[in-house]
Amino acid sequence: MALPTLTPEQRKAALEKAAEARAARTALLAKVKAGELSFAQLLERDDDIAKKIKVSQALRAVKGVGPAKATALMEEAGVDEKRRLGGLGAQQRKKLVDALGS
Repeated sequence: MALPTLTPEQRKAALEKAAEARAARTALLAKVKAGELSFAQLLERDDDIAKKIKVSQALRAVKGVGPAKATALMEEAGVDEKRRLGGLGAQQRKKLVDALGS
C-alpha cells in the first residue's frame, strides 16, 4: 500500500505534531529520571504519551537501571524488546514493578 501524498502544509503539520509528541515523551521520562514520577506511576498513566514510550526507555530512565539491567528485567518479565508501555499486560506490569521495588 502506497503512502498518501501530502501537501507541504500537511507534511509540515505532521512533522510539528511528531516533534510535540517526542518532546512530551522526553519530558515525561525526565520526570522519571529526576524521581518526580515512579515507574509504577508511569505505568498507571492512561494517556497516549505514556502508552507510546518504549518499555526499555522507561526502565533506563529509572535511577540505577542501565541498558543491561533493563534488558534483563524485560527478559525476566517476558517483555519483547520492542514493546511499548501501552502494550504491556497486567502480569508483565506487576513483574516489572515488583522487580524495581517501586
